[in-house]
Amino acid sequence: MAAAETQRFKQWQLSTTRGIDGLKFVEDASIGQVGDEDVLVEMHAASLNFMDLFVAKGGHPGMIELQANPGLITGCDGSGIVKTVGAAVNSFEPGDRVVTHLIGRIPDDAKIDFTMVGSSLGMGTNGTLSQYGTFHPSNLVHAPQNLSFEQAATLPCSGLTAYNALFGLSGRQVQKNQWVLVQGTGGVSVAALQIALAVGAHVVATTSSAEKAAKLKDLGVERVLNYRETPEWGVPARALTPGNIGFDHIVDVGGDATLGESVKAIRTDGVISTLGLVGGPTDKQVPMMAVLNNACIVRGLVAGTRQQMRDFVALVEEKGMKPALDDVVFGIEEARKAYRRQERQQHFSKVVIKLQD
Repeated sequence: MAAAETQRFKQWQLSTTRGIDGLKFVEDASIGQVGDEDVLVEMHAASLNFMDLFVAKGGHPGMIELQANPGLITGCDGSGIVKTVGAAVNSFEPGDRVVTHLIGRIPDDAKIDFTMVGSSLGMGTNGTLSQYGTFHPSNLVHAPQNLSFEQAATLPCSGLTAYNALFGLSGRQVQKNQWVLVQGTGGVSVAALQIALAVGAHVVATTSSAEKAAKLKDLGVERVLNYRETPEWGVPARALTPGNIGFDHIVDVGGDATLGESVKAIRTDGVISTLGLVGGPTDKQVPMMAVLNNACIVRGLVAGTRQQMRDFVALVEEKGMKPALDDVVFGIEEARKAYRRQERQQHFSKVVIKLQD
């Protein structure tokens, strides 16, 4: 057993009260004993996902309900430096820069589904919104050497999900000169567009405002459609592709609210990756038989495997990618403000929280 640290530090925990106001700020947390199979990490940055709002609120009305887990450290994405490793740990050593991985204690190539999410960091296992964290080695991956802690903290959940959407289906990986459509300016969508651009694909995006459209174009997006002005954007989006052929890949984060339009925009034999619930509950009937018209693939996925995370890290390093961050970066004491910015969808890409003072 490794020796316990005696210093006190700050972290955020879930409480018995649901909602953002129910998040509990603890200023005198202690590390305790580091077990033989544990890795102690000095956490430097965390980033928020839509799932973090789910957890804080106890689920999503009409869709998902979660059991309260008071005392659990919240947050699933983070980055830091290894400080101590247990006697049985041979995959990390003190000084390693690491990022978290959502689900631990499963094989490297094990695919994740919703039945497993309950054990994820920040939901069933202590998470990342803490100045120090003790993790199982399978919840960690070596971080890219070319990124800051803040940039690296955006990779684990939304970044990996985007990578899986574009590279996870064997024989259907995104390629140079293909056409990719992303929805909105949240973490998954911005990660997907940056990945697609890094390999030389053409990217079209949907968004809700001229301000966000300008930011998307600054990142390299060729055309932007405003989904508030054009709610039925599927056919107009398809018209932007050469010969009206449609998109090779569509990264759908809206769920039932957007899937119908995605089906209209996809090309024959194209891939729609459906991986989010940002659109919320809807009365829209998703015309899944319309998939027959385009003979396309609609693929549901949750995050990605640990091996995919390693492959994603390698791609980030190879292409020199620099993940886009929101304009506002919060300190650890301001985590509730960060959650509210995420909730109000005021952010661009990822909301980041610096954890060290």
